Amino acid sequence: MLVAAGVKVWFSENDLALGVPMMRAIDKGLANSRIGLVLVTPELLASLPREGVADKELAVLLMRNQLVPIVHNTTYDALLNVSPMLASRSGLSTAEDSMAVVAAKIAELVAT
Repeated sequence: MLVAAGVKVWFSENDLALGVPMMRAIDKGLANSRIGLVLVTPELLASLPREGVADKELAVLLMRNQLVPIVHNTTYDALLNVSPMLASRSGLSTAEDSMAVVAAKIAELVAT
């Protein structure tokens, strides 16, 4: 939906070529990004305490103050229990807005 709205999107699962060092590619993607979106799902909440790749990406985005959380199939209260810093950011929730509305709001944000 974001690409259809004209937003340039870098997503490691789609843009990481075979044989490319994953961490370096993610590092370059983060360095070249103006805004980082974090889709907060129950799976992400379970993975953050293990301090894997998602935790490292989150740390960079929090440090650079360019993070928009999007809560999906969970709540901000659940997020608060795992990552108070991420939960402190204003974001979006798919329980309140459809994915189409979320995508439109993000497209508007990056256009400014």
